[in-house]
Amino acid sequence: MRRAGRVVAEMHERIRQALHPGVTLLDLDEVGREVLARRGARSNFLGYHGYPAVICASLNDVVVHGIPGHQALAEGDIVSIDCGAIIDGYHGDAAFTAGVGGIDAESQRLIDVTRAALDAGIAELVPGSRLGDLGAAVQETVERAGFSVVRDYVGHGIGTAMHEPPDVPNYGRRGKGKRVSAGDVLAVEPMVCAGGSRTAVLEDGWTVVTVDGSRAAHWEHTIAVTDDGPEILTLP
Repeated sequence: MRRAGRVVAEMHERIRQALHPGVTLLDLDEVGREVLARRGARSNFLGYHGYPAVICASLNDVVVHGIPGHQALAEGDIVSIDCGAIIDGYHGDAAFTAGVGGIDAESQRLIDVTRAALDAGIAELVPGSRLGDLGAAVQETVERAGFSVVRDYVGHGIGTAMHEPPDVPNYGRRGKGKRVSAGDVLAVEPMVCAGGSRTAVLEDGWTVVTVDGSRAAHWEHTIAVTDDGPEILTLP
């Protein structure tokens, strides 16, 4: 899983380097495909329930699961990139949100708060903690900043399948939920809206947008719980 995670981290790095006005979302998908091919990895997104790409590319008010197309990035956009890799049957999965060129201060704050919420959740992943501790840490970070947590979509266990039990909500109450044990591997992924948290799925059956049209951000890492604390598997 460390090996798969490093492939995902390289996909992120290369896609970040390609984030410029005029680049299309399909161009970004091609960057991801090139990394997978060069590293001898398979995509866990391509073909998943018929999904047609190796990345999800979610622009502005798209929360998650945006399908890459011929849309060109524009100055001031924000885009969330979610992707994964399989090495020898084991999965990695991670996401980030970044601005295209110069972005407004509130969009940057949304990105930064979502990343901080991810970090707060990861810090709770020690043996004996509960998933409610993680969810509460994420929720508190987000709501303290005046943003809202998406409740329709959550994180998940990960291993020899991309999505395994348990669900990992980005909200909750401390002391509640499944107890975390050394050896657990979880994909923690806050999805945060600048406005309300209600979402809708577009006619393509994949693209999830905010109902009020507000912008959204998405950060994710694959985390192994160890006796020494959380280990992030999707870093370079």
